[in-house]
Amino acid sequence: MILLLMAGVVFAKEFKVKKDEGLYDIEAKIDNNPPVVGNNNISVEIKEKSGKYVTNAKVVVEYSMPAMPGIPATHYKEPAVLSGNIYKAVMNLSVAGSWNIEVKINKDGKNEKNSKTRKDNKTGTVKFSVDAH
Repeated sequence: MILLLMAGVVFAKEFKVKKDEGLYDIEAKIDNNPPVVGNNNISVEIKEKSGKYVTNAKVVVEYSMPAMPGIPATHYKEPAVLSGNIYKAVMNLSVAGSWNIEVKINKDGKNEKNSKTRKDNKTGTVKFSVDAH
C-alpha cells in the first residue's frame, strides 16, 4: 500500500490549466501538483486558432496572495522567457496557502493603453488559483 502511494507521488502530473482566450488557445502548466512553497516552474503555450504557435508576444506571470492575519498581501511579477515554442518563468511561492495567478499575454509589443480596443492589441489573460503546500 505504501509503495502505491509513493508511486502516485513520484508520477504525479503537473498542474495544468487550458483556456480559450478569444484570439488564442492558452495552456499553462506548473511542474508541481500541488504547487509547493518555494520555486515552481511555469510554462505557457500560446496558439492562434489556426494552431500556429505565438512566439512574438510579451508574457508576464503575476502571482499574488491576499493579506491574512499576520501576513501582508504579496504581489510578484515574473517575465516569461521564450524557449522553443513555450514561454517559461519561475514563481517563488513564499508561503503555503491560496495564490492567485494571472498570465498576461501582449502580442506584437503593443500597449493596451495605446490601443482603442482589446482586439487591436491582441492581448490575452489566463487567471486561476492554486494552493501551495
